[in-house]
Amino acid sequence: MQEEIEDNPQQKALNKLEALGIEYQLVHHPAAFTVEDMDRLNLAEYGDGCVNLFLRDDKGKRHFLLVMLSHKKADLKAIQNQLGCSRLGFASEERLFKYLGLHKGEVTPLGIINDRDAVVEMVLDKDLIGRKKLGFHPNDNTATVWLSFDDLVKLIEQNGNTICLATV
Repeated sequence: MQEEIEDNPQQKALNKLEALGIEYQLVHHPAAFTVEDMDRLNLAEYGDGCVNLFLRDDKGKRHFLLVMLSHKKADLKAIQNQLGCSRLGFASEERLFKYLGLHKGEVTPLGIINDRDAVVEMVLDKDLIGRKKLGFHPNDNTATVWLSFDDLVKLIEQNGNTICLATV
């Protein structure tokens, strides 16, 4: 039975939230691969949707997961300067799976529960601070889990990943 749960990425994420005492709301929906797909689902009544970008530095030595409000556009050069790293670019699907156990269209900060060595650096947009309901896929793009910014930080800190607050 435990093996079954561990093979279900969504249930694994929800179990982790529950183990940490994190309150959340779960909304099931058709698979959503992009922000545009999410917009078509009209989930704004639940809270603030987010976009998550898995990035790497120019040498592929550092990996970042950028989390920002879905209506924003990332200025990678400005973020690179704030992080003090070489040029940022999008990481490959292979790296996404290697570090976060996720596939394209499933990128979410909840993927850090699969980052056992806590090597992915979390970059959180400062505009997320204090928000009570942020929406993320629970490691599966057929649902959205809504939780507070503070609880997201709690999850990240518990996993041991570095957090950088950035102006996006």
